[in-house]
Amino acid sequence: MKEKNQRIRHDIRHAPVDPGVYQFKDETGVIIYVGKAKNLKNRLNSYLQINLLPKTEQMVATAASVSFIKVNSEFEALLLEANLIKKYRPKYNIALKDDKSPLYIAITKDKYPRVIAFRKLELNQLNLKEYFGPFLLGFSSKRVLRLLRKIFPYSTHLPTKKICLYRQLGLCNPCPSEVENEVDPIKKQILRKRYLRNVLNVKRILSGKLGQVGLDLEKEIKELSKQERFEEAKEVASQLKTFKYVSDTHDYDIEGYLENPNLAEDIKAEETKELEKILNLKNIHRIECFDIAHLQGSFPTASMVVTIDGASENKHYRHFKMQNTKRNSDVDSMREVITRRLKHLSDWGRPDLIIIDGGKPQLSAIHDLLEEAKIPFIGLAKRLETIVIF
Repeated sequence: MKEKNQRIRHDIRHAPVDPGVYQFKDETGVIIYVGKAKNLKNRLNSYLQINLLPKTEQMVATAASVSFIKVNSEFEALLLEANLIKKYRPKYNIALKDDKSPLYIAITKDKYPRVIAFRKLELNQLNLKEYFGPFLLGFSSKRVLRLLRKIFPYSTHLPTKKICLYRQLGLCNPCPSEVENEVDPIKKQILRKRYLRNVLNVKRILSGKLGQVGLDLEKEIKELSKQERFEEAKEVASQLKTFKYVSDTHDYDIEGYLENPNLAEDIKAEETKELEKILNLKNIHRIECFDIAHLQGSFPTASMVVTIDGASENKHYRHFKMQNTKRNSDVDSMREVITRRLKHLSDWGRPDLIIIDGGKPQLSAIHDLLEEAKIPFIGLAKRLETIVIF
């Protein structure tokens, strides 16, 4: 028992402070419990407390090890937890819920498929096309649905003669009642297609295909722009922006985590290698990014954001208040902040690459400083999203 506790403590000691999913396993390697966390280390440390609830204490006593999967956002952790529970049916995920039935999210077989939450006892009463979960905490499923509905509006009701209240709130758009009451057949077809597209995207996200959704939205924006349907392109761009904000997703899916728990780290390593290849550099570990901000030319400040091996390191963040006399000059401010940064190479650490917000003017202002310090640097021109090399 003592050896098992030491093994679990060792595993928890190596847990990151990132969002993700953790899995307790028994001596044979069978997963007995799956949980999610906004901060894996903090959540797992809570299992080392003395005063645990009886069933939680029993689960920890049965466990021989714990593993974890880092993801990019709390939302992604919610979805991954549900997928893992559905796949492995861990013993204690059910036992720890006592007599409360977990919630599922379903898509119905209706002409205008509805997205609804239900408990397993209701399964035989519903006309379902597909369902997802279980979400062991009721607020988890409701939170997922609330976030999804803001991005891809859907309906929870059948068509009626009156458009629902949620249509006015933008959460049921287009409303099935609106579509069915439309007299123009062409417009009706367009509205129905848009509604079904929203439901399809909801289904893909619940299936864990976040990367596919992002790529499809980007493709749709390009197609609409080519056809000069700019208003529609703008709407899809807004959906994409909200989707990325909520999921912080990249071009990979939750299914990939099931096959490779180190997927996020592996992709970051590949991206770093690609960057090294583009810039003809080796061993890029620490990257520092500098940005200048001001309020209508007044009160300029600068920020330094640091990533190490592709992961953001908040403890290394620095904020600078500009002291130069040309207070409305981003170029002069950039030179000042780089000058001040170079004074702290010994105590803050030495970057392998510096990225500045700006193009040729900003690079020209600081190139002699960084050339002398022998630190590689590039600019990032936001308007065209292009890398600028001096």
